[in-house]
Amino acid sequence: MTPAEQSRLALEICLMAPVVPVLVVEDASTAANLAAALIAGGLPALEVTLRTPAALDVIRAMAEVPGGVVGAGTLLTRANVKAAKEAGAKFGVSPGATPKLLEACAEFELPLLPGAATATEVMALLEQGYTVQKFFPAEASGGAPTLKSIGAPIPQVRFCPTGGISLKNARDYLGLPNVLCVGGSWVAPVGMVTAGDWAGITALAAEAAKLR
Repeated sequence: MTPAEQSRLALEICLMAPVVPVLVVEDASTAANLAAALIAGGLPALEVTLRTPAALDVIRAMAEVPGGVVGAGTLLTRANVKAAKEAGAKFGVSPGATPKLLEACAEFELPLLPGAATATEVMALLEQGYTVQKFFPAEASGGAPTLKSIGAPIPQVRFCPTGGISLKNARDYLGLPNVLCVGGSWVAPVGMVTAGDWAGITALAAEAAKLR
């Protein structure tokens, strides 16, 4: 799968909703209900971070929930890509980009949102054909003003910024012409997930789905 093909599929996923939930899930038994709650609220694209031992089982469970598209976040290695693909991930997200990681996503045909934080990183990925990228860490890298500045000379690239984004500042990013969607964890608070407050999570998702 070429970078251009990956970006085309990533574009389709990013356009599904203004917010992609970034999920750190400790207990796979909550995965299906969590996915269903977020999808019901209007957020069908879900990023499961590979930061917990349960992450691959979470992806497997969420991949079975109708109406959703589940991806794997924090891809760092070829092994991560292979495992995520085998678990049912339909896209991948990385905080950065390395040659080996990009090669693995091409090999396993997993559309990738490669991370970039500077104009040079954005240009290097664009040179390879990645026109849809992740801007990370968004707030720590200067936030919406920085992304706006990058967009002026490099309008060909569009972004899903993540890192420090909340309901309070999401619109700052979504108002930019080079932003497709944002990634955030506020739509699935750990307390609500632990308590099984699926109606509450659906309400948060519905609020986020109306941001644009």
